[in-house]
Amino acid sequence: MRVLSDLDAWLALLVVAAALLYACGVARVWRKAGIGRGIRVADAVRFALGIAAVALALLSPLDALAGQSFALHMIEHETLMVVAAPLLVLARPLEAWVWAFPRQDVRRAAATAARGAAVVRAWRATTLPVGATCVHAVALWIWHAPALFAAALDSLPLHVLQHACFFASALAFWWAVFGGAARAPRPVSLACLFTTMLHTSALGAVLTFAPTAWYMHGAAHVLGLSSLEDQQLGGLVMWIPGGVAYVVGSLAVARTWLARPRALAIEQVHHASGASRDESDWSGHRATRVGPPRGRVRAQRAC
Repeated sequence: MRVLSDLDAWLALLVVAAALLYACGVARVWRKAGIGRGIRVADAVRFALGIAAVALALLSPLDALAGQSFALHMIEHETLMVVAAPLLVLARPLEAWVWAFPRQDVRRAAATAARGAAVVRAWRATTLPVGATCVHAVALWIWHAPALFAAALDSLPLHVLQHACFFASALAFWWAVFGGAARAPRPVSLACLFTTMLHTSALGAVLTFAPTAWYMHGAAHVLGLSSLEDQQLGGLVMWIPGGVAYVVGSLAVARTWLARPRALAIEQVHHASGASRDESDWSGHRATRVGPPRGRVRAQRAC
């Protein structure tokens, strides 16, 4: 029990530190660029919701009850993977955390370290759409093997590793499908979302229609269900709400694509109008420069 309370304290410290750093970074960016610039208000709202989802999954009574019910365990995992992870990715936390440091040399050092060859190679390997999708799928299926799942319930280090694999792979997956730092998703993003929806729904369906219980959570007394009924409910949680999350992600990616041509057209119109103004200004300046001096014109009018 002592170890669990210590772990909860460390998790709470990490959550609070992440939130404070984000708030400091956003405040500094908005002080320099204006409210809503650089990091939008919607991004800050997404971060607040995402960090609240992390706290709900790992620091609320849900985490303790999840050890007694497979269905609650699935709710905990889905909260981390399809609620908290996409919200945090869309909140631009990296930019805010870098700006949280007041010294410019510290920000430059952090940016230089992030551009290191080894860091760049590792980042690309884990955040390319196909690679991130495969890693996330492997983590999901391996940790749901009954033997490994049961071992994670009996071992705190394995349980922490399980949650870390789910959350980290989900962050990389959503970062990849949403187009990385540029937020410019590619056509492969839809394919990755569709593939992930298929294999997670398949796993949920297998758990729902399994004839026997594979996971034992103390007979699921916390919900008043048998082990098989608890497993079936957990499968439905992964199958339906989890599948809806990937559909919503696909719609968000499609919306970005539909908005891009319009934004490009507006940018071209602004560019063309700016070029026309520049041309007229240049022509006027040229005419003034080659025309007669202002004093000579006044003298001619006086005559």
